[in-house]
Amino acid sequence: MPQIIDGKAISAQIKEEVKQKVSELNAKGINVCLAVIQVGNDPASSVYVGNKKKACEYCGIRSESYELAEETSESELLELIGRLNKDEAVDGILVQLPLPSHISEDKVIAAIDPSKDVDGFSVNSVGALAVGKKGFRSCTPAGIIELLKRSNIEISGRECVIIGRSNIVGKPMALMMLEQNATVTVCHSRTVDLASVTSRADILIVAIGRPRMITSEYVKEGAVVIDVGIHRNENNKLCGDVDFDDVKDKCSYITPVPGGVGPMTIAMLMHNCVSRYLEN
Repeated sequence: MPQIIDGKAISAQIKEEVKQKVSELNAKGINVCLAVIQVGNDPASSVYVGNKKKACEYCGIRSESYELAEETSESELLELIGRLNKDEAVDGILVQLPLPSHISEDKVIAAIDPSKDVDGFSVNSVGALAVGKKGFRSCTPAGIIELLKRSNIEISGRECVIIGRSNIVGKPMALMMLEQNATVTVCHSRTVDLASVTSRADILIVAIGRPRMITSEYVKEGAVVIDVGIHRNENNKLCGDVDFDDVKDKCSYITPVPGGVGPMTIAMLMHNCVSRYLEN
């Protein structure tokens, strides 16, 4: 039987560490603040924003909420970001994606001061990661690194295959695994004979966006399998990109859905909010 990697437990550890750091900062008169902007009332976005606010409250981080109407113009949103950039009391700025179609996500991400880009999505943040400089790390891949490390899973020298090349998960994940001295292959929709590539992986990270696509034929015996996907199946139950029941007996470690990668994203967001203070 595989070891189930408990993302809830590990994310709780990280939030406790953040809470302790925030308490120490408060004792010095420093109050950490995250500004959260949501445009429109997309139900999934509202759930995510609500979870981020709860995490802030638990960790002692002040959360400023800006809930804007769907018809808010791009210029109005950029103006708000500009004000928050200049506000010295604000440590981090998060704009919940997706945005309405009339607003450019690229422009919005680029408008956030790199020193407040706690999502780690900006060109500055990704560029810093690419050349090995300090900067904010995209929360989901950073959370996966913590899942592996805190589960005592060796990364250095292992063969890692990532399925998916998105700017939010796949590409930064590849850079972070390289940083940890893994040998990395990135697969995508044009990869020929996907199973022959993935079945070499000691660590298989799946962020393909297709429910239960990855079955046992794609997985090497004893591999570590990390499932980034989240979907609703035909019974309206949550499932991932990996067919958990088919794959689990072939793995050494596997993340469940829910309760695996998902909780780590918010935990690493909380970490990013205090990261500027961690060396002080």
